[in-house]
Amino acid sequence: MEENRKVPKRIAQTVLNSLKGGVVPRIGLPYIAVGRKSEIEALLHDVEIISEGGASFRFIVGRYGSGKSFLLQTIRNYVMDRGFIVADADLSPERRLQGTKGQGLATYRELISNLSTKTKPEGGALTLVLDRWISAVQNEALQETGLSPDDPALAAATDRKIYAVTSSVSELVHGFEFAKLLSAYYNAYVSGDDEKKARVVKWFRGEYALKSEAKEALGVNIIITDDDWYDYLKLFAAFFRMAGYAGMMIMIDELVNIYKIPNSITRQYNYEKMLTMYNDTLQGKARYLGIIMGATPQALEDKRRGIYSYEALRSRLAEGRFSRPGARDLLAPVIRLEPLTAEEMLVLCEKLAGMHADLYGYPRTVTTQDLVSFIKIEYGRIGADQNITPREVIRDFIELLDLLYQHPDMNITQLLESEEFSYAPSGAVSDETAAGFAEFTI
Repeated sequence: MEENRKVPKRIAQTVLNSLKGGVVPRIGLPYIAVGRKSEIEALLHDVEIISEGGASFRFIVGRYGSGKSFLLQTIRNYVMDRGFIVADADLSPERRLQGTKGQGLATYRELISNLSTKTKPEGGALTLVLDRWISAVQNEALQETGLSPDDPALAAATDRKIYAVTSSVSELVHGFEFAKLLSAYYNAYVSGDDEKKARVVKWFRGEYALKSEAKEALGVNIIITDDDWYDYLKLFAAFFRMAGYAGMMIMIDELVNIYKIPNSITRQYNYEKMLTMYNDTLQGKARYLGIIMGATPQALEDKRRGIYSYEALRSRLAEGRFSRPGARDLLAPVIRLEPLTAEEMLVLCEKLAGMHADLYGYPRTVTTQDLVSFIKIEYGRIGADQNITPREVIRDFIELLDLLYQHPDMNITQLLESEEFSYAPSGAVSDETAAGFAEFTI
């Protein structure tokens, strides 16, 4: 099991620093994963469907600090390990799904900039993917024909394989131009024309502002715009599959930035784009494509400004009569994150305590009983049963570990019992939970 393995110091440092700063680390998640088993299994079922040619669309809904980004990052790592290409972006005032001043295109550019694979998880993988595709096709042609690498007949065989991919893509919306640019990239690759390759990549990234620029540079009289950027993501998903990947997963977080748009008509246009993407995945108009969006409950449910203010989305996404806290339908489009239980938080703190001790090279002195006391205090604050989030508990705990490490004379019991820490108890930890803690062993 991961928790019994010693965490490499580089990973431990990144994990602890990220968590203390309130952000989700991009590496090391398996070492600290607890809970969310049902949610992960539901999303992994989608992954199977996508890899078989289907599509999926899910909303992950949770309050700030509830573990929404952690779940997204966990799924991101999982699907990359299984041959998917992942593109992720956070929305902002400058990045939306639709806009009149390039905000939709800005989201597309961010997604393409963050294009990641298992071998290039930090993003910027587009050129790598294109080059690997051409190289793989050349190798296939070499093996199938048995010709020597400098034989002109081999180049013709490779051309036919490249054409098979581009002609397949050309059947989709905007596919003709997309296929033409794939061919242009291939020809530039073969001839060693790096400048032309860069121009094609610039087009794929949505960086041409005028059609005349694209026409002059590449001979295509079309550019990616605010209105049609999503169509090109569908094209990329189809192409990536033919290039040897399992599929494409798009992750868009911070939908709250659409909720915050002051103009109601602009908000509606964004929700309309969201509806288009949602319908595409359910109606089979997208293939090998998964979309996951992250939102807060308010950004989803507010009927005046939220996603539910757009009736066509509300009628599709609203929960049925039988789903309730503790018994959610995880096959529905919306996955609502339940709070981590006190027991799950205890397991997480146990892992962090061991990681911290290994990183700084000291014998761990925090006992399981100390952790129980810490969790009971955290979950005992007023309103904790409704408002406490993993982010808050983790930040408190890492700060506690840092203080104990830097001040060996400090006593954890004294810190936990100090007025600064153990304020406003409410009894949010039930007697049953407390009894469970008393018998808890790792």
